This record gives sequence, structure tokens and C-alpha cells, in this order.
Amino acid sequence: MPMYASHDISINYQITGAGPRVLFFNGSGATLQSTELLIRSLSKECEVLAHDQRGLGLTSIPEGPYTMAQYAADAEALLDHVGWKTCAVVGISFGGMVAQEFAVTFPTRVERLALLCTSAGGSAGSSYPLHELGALSADERASKMLTLSDTRFTPEWLASHPADAQMMNMRAEQAAKTKAADVIRGERLQLAARAAHDVVNRLHVITCPTFVAAGKFDGIAPPVNSEAIIERISDATMSLYEGGHMFVAQDPTAIREIRTFLSTGIRPGAQ
Repeated sequence: MPMYASHDISINYQITGAGPRVLFFNGSGATLQSTELLIRSLSKECEVLAHDQRGLGLTSIPEGPYTMAQYAADAEALLDHVGWKTCAVVGISFGGMVAQEFAVTFPTRVERLALLCTSAGGSAGSSYPLHELGALSADERASKMLTLSDTRFTPEWLASHPADAQMMNMRAEQAAKTKAADVIRGERLQLAARAAHDVVNRLHVITCPTFVAAGKFDGIAPPVNSEAIIERISDATMSLYEGGHMFVAQDPTAIREIRTFLSTGIRPGAQ
């Protein structure tokens, strides 16, 4: 994968697929490798530019603290590097926060905006403070992540829903893997920046067509936070999907409708 050096950072990025141009922002702790399936799915109808955000994956880990403005500026520099003047933008979870920061800072570069399972912060509501999970024991953290991922995910629910149980087992196995000290440092710096996210008083700057998608049972970014976002963006609509914070993997309708919006601008329910 190519690397791009910008100011204090070397950014690992990739461009995949063909079609309308889309800038993709990843979630907390996520890398190009860990979300390969999602990026590949978006690339079926779009040309997708994705990168390991600062502190993560193969991108360098500069000294902190990091700010949301830095994450947005990294992406703007990357757009300049690849020669994209404008594009559609999509962000999932933490990536949705960066996408909002990007859109309010560089509004003329965003053709349309998709925000998935995310929050605006401030009076519009914040996503669950994931940085606080570090104070819990491994068992407490694993238990908490069940209902944060999907508020239905009790042991009884998972016992009768094997697909959901398998998904959470895979996530637990991934979380249990030993990480290098630098990886942990980068993830913690990202979570600290996430904790300061607040664009609520700047959302009015966004005038491009915006599609907000949320899981009905999301314990990290509850649907009410998505409702608060669309109230503050002039041309925004919202769809709810069956699932929690990982609704994109739980409801097959979601990825199809997100991809259609990114490639054509058509939102669910439009005639």
C-alpha cells in the first residue's frame, strides 16, 4: 500500500474500486486490515480512498495529544495528494465524528455525506466514553461491550441467536490478542481525541445531501444522537436498521442503501 508523508505523519492509504469517488473514515481502533470487508463492499460501486488514521495500523504514531481537527486535516492533505478536489464522504462510528469535523471544516470538498452509528457531541449527545473501559477488568469490559454493541445482547439473547453470538465471539477473540506498546499508545491517543469531539454548533455549515444511518439497538451511539444530527443539518435524512453498533453487518439492507447513496445520492424512501 502507498504511503504519504504529511507534516508530522506518514499515512498508509489505499484506493480501491471504480465509480464515484468516496473518502472513507474508519472507527475507533480500526485499520484498513480490520475493516477490509466493509471497504471491499463499498468499493463494489465506488472508488474508495481509505487510510489508517493517525496512531493506527501502518500509519505512524506521532506524539500526542491528537485533536479531531488533526484527523480532518490529515484527510484533507491526503485528498490533495491523490488529486481529488471533491468527493462523497462516509464515516462509521469514530469515523463519523471525523467525517463531521471534515465536513464543517472543508464543506466545499464534500459532495454528499454519510454518517453511520455516530454522534455530534455536546448538546446533541455524545457516544459512549470508550476511554473509560480501560479502568474495568477484562471480564467487566467484555460484559459491558456486549450491551454497548447491541442493547439486546444478554447471555439469553446470544444463546438463541447463534449468528450474533458468533459475531461477538470473533470480536472478543480480536480484543484478547496481545498488542504492542505502540499500538496501545496510538489507540489511547485516538480515544482521548474522541472524548473531546463536539461539532454541534457547527453542523449548520453542512449543506450537502446527508444520510444518517443508525442501529435501533446501538448502545454506543443511540438513535437519539442521530436524530439530533439531522435536526441540525439542512438537507439530512435518517434511516434506522435492525441491529446495534454493528448494524452494517447485522442488517443486509444497510450496506446496500449506504452504497446506493454514496454512488448515486439517492436516499432510502426517495422517489
